[in-house]
Formats: sequence, structure tokens, C-alpha cells
Amino acid sequence: MSDGMGAPPARPEVGRAAADGTGRPLLSLALATTMEQVQAHSGAVYLMAADEPVLEMAVMAGLPRAFAAPWERIGLSAPIPVAEAVRERRLVWVGGEEEMARRYPRVAVVLPYPFALAAVPVATADTVYGAMFVTWPGAHPTVLSDRERAALTSAGDRLAIRLDRAARQNRSPRSEPDLLAALPSGVAGTLGTVEAARMVGRLPYGLASLDLNGRVTFANAAAAELLDVAPDDLLGTQPWVSVPWLNDPMYEDRYRAALISQHVTSFVALKPPGDWLSFRMYPSTSGLTTRISRARAVAEIVGAAPRADGAAAPRLVTISQVLSLAGALTEAVGVQDVVQLVADEVAPAVGSQALVVLGSRGGRLHVLGHRGYADPHVVEQFDGLPLAERTPGTHVLNTGVPAFLESRQQLERLYPDRPGTPDSFAAWAYLPLIASGRPVGTCVLAYADPHVFPADERAVLTSLGGMVAQALERALLYDAKNQLAHGLQAALLPHSLTPPPGVEAAARYLPAMHGMEIGGDFYDLVPTRPLAAAVIGDVQGHNVTAAGLMGQIRTGVRAFTTVGQAPEEVMSSTNRLLIDFGADLFASCLYLRLDPERGRAVMSRAGHPPPLLRRPDGRVKVLDLAGGPLLGIDADATYPTTEVSLAPGSVLALYTDGLVESPGVDIEDALVGLGELLAENGDQPLDRLADTLVRHSAAAQERVDDVAVLLLRARPDG
Repeated sequence: MSDGMGAPPARPEVGRAAADGTGRPLLSLALATTMEQVQAHSGAVYLMAADEPVLEMAVMAGLPRAFAAPWERIGLSAPIPVAEAVRERRLVWVGGEEEMARRYPRVAVVLPYPFALAAVPVATADTVYGAMFVTWPGAHPTVLSDRERAALTSAGDRLAIRLDRAARQNRSPRSEPDLLAALPSGVAGTLGTVEAARMVGRLPYGLASLDLNGRVTFANAAAAELLDVAPDDLLGTQPWVSVPWLNDPMYEDRYRAALISQHVTSFVALKPPGDWLSFRMYPSTSGLTTRISRARAVAEIVGAAPRADGAAAPRLVTISQVLSLAGALTEAVGVQDVVQLVADEVAPAVGSQALVVLGSRGGRLHVLGHRGYADPHVVEQFDGLPLAERTPGTHVLNTGVPAFLESRQQLERLYPDRPGTPDSFAAWAYLPLIASGRPVGTCVLAYADPHVFPADERAVLTSLGGMVAQALERALLYDAKNQLAHGLQAALLPHSLTPPPGVEAAARYLPAMHGMEIGGDFYDLVPTRPLAAAVIGDVQGHNVTAAGLMGQIRTGVRAFTTVGQAPEEVMSSTNRLLIDFGADLFASCLYLRLDPERGRAVMSRAGHPPPLLRRPDGRVKVLDLAGGPLLGIDADATYPTTEVSLAPGSVLALYTDGLVESPGVDIEDALVGLGELLAENGDQPLDRLADTLVRHSAAAQERVDDVAVLLLRARPDG
């Protein structure tokens, strides 16, 4: 590795570690000892991959590895505590679920539970071997004690020294399984396992024991009866797998919450057709004991039963909803796409009825978008509000700390002097949108009724805010680039066309649908009365470089035309100009000199698609013009000319290859189709005809390349 970390020596494969001098597994022993010293209930050791900047999980203790599945391999640049501990060579402490949601939303959105975490690097002075983390239940103080900090730091240093010694001695690695806590033996030592089972079997309510992987290791007869599952079908299975009506991510989530937080956790579930059961989970480091009983009257169950009006009670976002939102956010392009996705995906999932997305610009709030407000003026009054004003939106944007206001009374107590007309909602969640370490905006979720935000819901909302922030940052950048592209394109192309007397003109330009939406296609109409010159061309690429070169070529063509050069001279001069630029890009071009009074045009072509001529009788001809190679290839190239007759009422269609070239479509077929369109619609006004050609072209609809069209018509009365 670099950056002062030193180059790591060859080390064991992931999942295997060097043994110490007594043959005991080194990593497992170090992890178990550390967890005992600081009274942690789970943890893991990561080792650096041998040939890439990646941390790979070598051993885990206290919890199933499935809980940490998204982080079995972690890139060093990832915003994850373990990776940060390695990057910064220091202990990283996260004191609870809200801090986790604020600093590491990727972790909190998968594990939105109350727990504390510490990560330390495993490194010597010149070599990084990996990292170690441990976790505590949610009851752990939010501050790490000096004793715990010293013990963790020393543990990381000791493990690094042992790994360094093992590497120098080239010890052969051996497999180290994850450490799950052993089952307690206290029952057998007091009453005996048979009598204990008889005693539990006599209880009037259900009891079931789940191991750390969620599998049922014991269930009494009452539990099997209440779950309506045969004991043989229940033992050794996970309840949310073997019991059909428990097959909901929410119930598995409660099991995970109990194990990670080590808090008693409960929920109610409806057993068809109408029986409500209560589940209460008592966790320990060896698994869960679950008590199952019939629930009280449905009307007394808070947040579990259907409401009287039949509407479903709101619940926290499930993992499937999170994955759906994450996938949708990757497809969001602009800011309004992000706002719409939050309205469609986040707000309904958390029971919110309206939302506002705020950003900042020039020290003032800026409303990026909103949904659900009957009176938009209530939102718009905050557009331009100074960040120095004391409001929930400015406070969250300035501090990066979320705010949860459960009632209007709480809002008025905390912000009595806030400006503006209040809205009609009764509760609000203000979520900071932090990306790349800086606030990019605030998402405000509004609720029609007073709303209590429990700790786990706050963590989920804050984590979702982190996901939205990443999408919003990309969207803001995209919108800024898009505005730049459109502004640059508008500046480089002619704002209007000024044809000579006796000639009508219309043009259309469409950039490709990928890249920066800016292209190298160009067109122009240069009046040199009584004549006029028209040009259309295509510079390689559809990016800023191509657009800049296009602007230079267009300027050059205008200059050469203005000084009176003949068409073949204009093309030769432009060719040499492009070569002199040294841009290593080529351009196709079609240039023509119009003489309306004589009804003719002199044309010169440089590798450009042939124009189409629609005669007054409606027949269309593809003009076979003399020409030379693409501009920018050969400084000595010549560009011969062809004279074409333009009878009054004729339409000349100039275009770039984006109008006719499409994957899987033969170019001849495309030209035939374009000719038929021109023949059928050539009597339309030119603006409408230009729209027709672009709208009905298959290539223009796919827009894998830029499209430019320039139409010229010799007036019948010209």
C-alpha cells in the first residue's frame, strides 16, 4: 500500500489466519479476548487483500456473518467505520444509531438498530494488516471510556505485532470458523434437561428458543399449537420460513433488532383468518428466547391492528423498500427526478403526506422541489430565505443534524420567531442531505397528524436521507452541466437564420441522448447579398471539445465566405484551419453557394451525407455530389464543386448522419424513408416540415448521435 501505510507482505487468505506459537487460531483468539476485555457482544477482524486496496472479513464473532454480508469486502475508500479506521490510522467510535445514521448512512440503512461500534486499525509503524471492530448493545453509554479506548487500541497493536511475526516466519494459515457463543449449561446442571423440558411444556403460553442464526432449537407444545405448525416442521427452521404467515421482512427485522441491540423486542402478527398473536423476544449472546401468546383485543394493540377506517397502519421501511429506493435513485438524472422519487418511494413508506427539498445558494435557502402542498405559495415563501434566519430548515442545513418535530406545539416552542406563513401540517422530519462530507440540501417530510418518531424510525429516516443526498448531489451536478451544455450550444449555433430574398430556411438541432447533451454538429446560413452561403457539418464526438471545435469551424467558414472565396476555396481553407488546430478530430461538411435569381446552387462536399432535393412536382432525388475527404485529414486535399438547379418551389434538405444512421438499419433504407417523408410533406411550411422529418426519423428518436437539419426552399415567387 501507499500513502505512508507501507507495502503489506504476503499474508494469509481471507477466512484463514496464522496460528500463534501454541497452534491456537490467532485472529479468533485476539477477537474473543478483546470482546471480553471491553464487554462487547459482537465483532470481526478484517485483513487487507494481497493485491488490491480492499479489506476482507477474516473472522466474525457473536453474530451470524449474514448480518454483515454487505461488508464482507470493503474498499478502503468506502464510507464505512472499518475502512475509515484504516485510512486515518485511528480508532473510530460511533456512539449510537442516530450518530451512525448521520455519519454512515450506508450502514444504518441496513442495520437501523440501537448499538454502538468501535473500529481500530491493525497496523505496525510501516504495514497495515487490516482492522478490527466490536459492537455493544444500545444501552452502552454514548461516550467510549478511557479504559475501553486503551484496551481497543492495545488490542489492535498486539494483533498487528503477532501478524507481523507470523508473516516473517512464513507460518502456514489454517481455517478459522466464526465464533458463535456456546449454549449455556446451567439448566442441565440444576434440574436436568428432561425435567426442564417437562416444566416448559406445562406452561400455558408458547416458548421457543432460537439460535443466533434464527433457527428454532426448542419449542414447547403450546408454541407449536399457537403457530399451527407440527413440531417436526418447526425445529431447525427459521420461523419466518416455516410459518407462512410470518413470511414478512418485518418479522425477521425484529429478530435482527433484538440480537444487535440486546434489547427485549416485541411485535404482533395476524394468524389467518383473524387471530392476533404476540411475540416477545428476550435476547442474549447465545440466542433468543421467544414467548408467544394470544394478543389482547385488536383495538388495544397500538400500531399493529388495522385502523377503524380500514387503512393500514404505517410501519417502518422494509429492506425490500430500501433496495427498491436505492435502485430507483441510481436512475434519477435531474433534481426533479430525485424529488419525484422521494415523493413516490419515501413519503408513502414512512406515512408522510408532503415533502420539500431545499438547497442553498449564495447564503440563502433555495426550494429545489416540493410535492403534496395544496398552496404552493406556502413553500415558495421560503425560497431566498437567508441561512442566518432561525428556522428548522436553515438549522438542519447549517448543522447537518436532523430535526424531528412531533407536533405544531413543539415547532412553535422551538422556533417561535420563524418567518413566513405556517403550513397546515402537524409534524415534520427535517433530514440533512449530506454527500461527500458536506450538506447539499435538506429534505422535509410533513405529516398531516402529530407523529411520534421512535429512535429506530429516526435512524431509518436519517439513513434514507443519506441515500437521497447521494442522488441529489449527482442530480445537481447533472443539471449544472446540462445548463452549461445548453448555454454553450445556444451560443455556438446561430440564433436565427437570415436567408436572401427568394429563399426560405428552417433548421433543427438535437444533441445525442448521452454524454453532456452537447454536440459537434453545426449549421449556418451566411448572407452575402445577392447571394447566400449555407453550411452543415459534423465534428467527431458530442462533448465540449467537439462543440468548441465546431464553433471555430463555423466561424472560419463565415470568415472565408465573407472575404469572397469560392465554395471549393472555402472548403480547402477550412480543411487547413482544422489541421492547424491540431485537435486530432475530423469533420464532415457540406457547403453551398445559393444564387436565387439564377435558380441554382454550387455545392462542395467533404465526406458528408448527400443532400436530398424535392422538386416542385413532389419527386425527391438524392444528389450525387463531387467532393473530397473529411476535413482534417489531408492538408493538400481538394474539394471539387457541383452545380444544382433549384426551380421555384424546390426544397433542399441538408442533414447530418444522426438523422439517418441507426443501429441495425441499412443506410439506403433510411435514405429511402427520409425521401418518402420529404415527398409526402414537402408542401408544408418549412418549420413544420423540419419537425416532421425529425419526429418521424427512427435514428433521430434513438439519438445515438447528434442530429442537425437545415431546409432551404426556393420560393415560387422568388
